[in-house]
Amino acid sequence: MSTHNAESTQISPTRAWLLASRPRTLPAALAPIIVGSALAYDAGGFHLPAMLAALAVALLLQIAANLANDGFDHLHGADSDDRLGPMRVTQHGLLTFRQVMAGTAVVTGLSVLAGGYLVYRGGWPVLLLGVAAVVVMLTYTGGPLPFGYRGLGELAVFVFFGLLGVAGTFYVQALRLPLEAILLALPVGALISAILVVNNLRDIETDARAGKRTLAVRLGARASVVEFAALVLGAYLSLPLVWYVSGELWWWLLPWLSLPLAFTLLRAIASERGRSLNRRLAQTAQLALLFSLLLGIAVAL
Repeated sequence: MSTHNAESTQISPTRAWLLASRPRTLPAALAPIIVGSALAYDAGGFHLPAMLAALAVALLLQIAANLANDGFDHLHGADSDDRLGPMRVTQHGLLTFRQVMAGTAVVTGLSVLAGGYLVYRGGWPVLLLGVAAVVVMLTYTGGPLPFGYRGLGELAVFVFFGLLGVAGTFYVQALRLPLEAILLALPVGALISAILVVNNLRDIETDARAGKRTLAVRLGARASVVEFAALVLGAYLSLPLVWYVSGELWWWLLPWLSLPLAFTLLRAIASERGRSLNRRLAQTAQLALLFSLLLGIAVAL
């Protein structure tokens, strides 16, 4: 019996579903909610039920995307025995493709229920945003032309987790959309996109063999390191623009307390490869959450 099969037999169904949901990726869903809600609080438009509904939608869609990716990557042959990332449950036979797709449908349905309140509150713009989010989630690795296999993953993450995540969270609470909401979305989107860069850099060789043409595969490892540095440093360098527009000095200064972790990651990503990037992937998610918490505190002050 192989090591993978031996490990699989020791994993309970509950543990399998937890693995499929990939809890280490969930900070990426929290970050835009924190920043958008902090700005709504600062603007006098904070609305707790809307914030909780937005949080539920973000977390549920992230989990649904993780389940769908687990199943579709297996279907497309993108997961193999030499995979460097965490265990994929469909590949290892812990759950069947049909079970994972059923789980995706259930979690997506729950997100739609939570989003119904946001549509009631925010109207047709929120409805369009929700439909687009579900379509992007399903076609990232699913469908006849999965755009995640064509180097468009980072762009989708930046738009939906950054721009629409922060701005949408603010809008469903305050029911308006100031320039500050767009500007605050830029660093958040950049740092969450950096998480995907680390993921794709780790898998660059196995993705290339499977025909998965991520941006890392298209650009190469060296350019992907440059991309990671540009996104991380760009998040910090965008803060003076926020300061200039808002006139609030704290909005610029407080998030810089997370810079030591950023420098640690920049050094590590420049030199490490393979399984060690699993740790850096989790740390990049932690950086995005820490940066967003500090930015949210600064805005709320």
